[in-house]
Amino acid sequence: MRMLVLANYAPHAIKGIMQGSDREAAIRTLLESVGGKLEHTMLTRGAYDIAAVATVPDQAAGLGIVMAIRASGSLSEVVVLEELDPKPIIAAANTAAKAYQPAG
Repeated sequence: MRMLVLANYAPHAIKGIMQGSDREAAIRTLLESVGGKLEHTMLTRGAYDIAAVATVPDQAAGLGIVMAIRASGSLSEVVVLEELDPKPIIAAANTAAKAYQPAG
């Protein structure tokens, strides 16, 4: 499963980064611990401080990573977006649209 993680660092974590903490290496180690792989990280300007694109074996591994990150307190906000295959979703939407009767 491929995922995009958007996050904001807590103030103490930003201080650690300023003092030289290699967050890309830490993210890579975290992902590899559950059989995942880091594809790319970037510091960002705007609504989030960091974005990371990664691949994990399944949803359980992805959620486990997010739980570990949140429990650490190093991030003030974490958003995870899963990459989805649109073909079966569109097929299900078309099937549902044929069966759905809107109110009124």
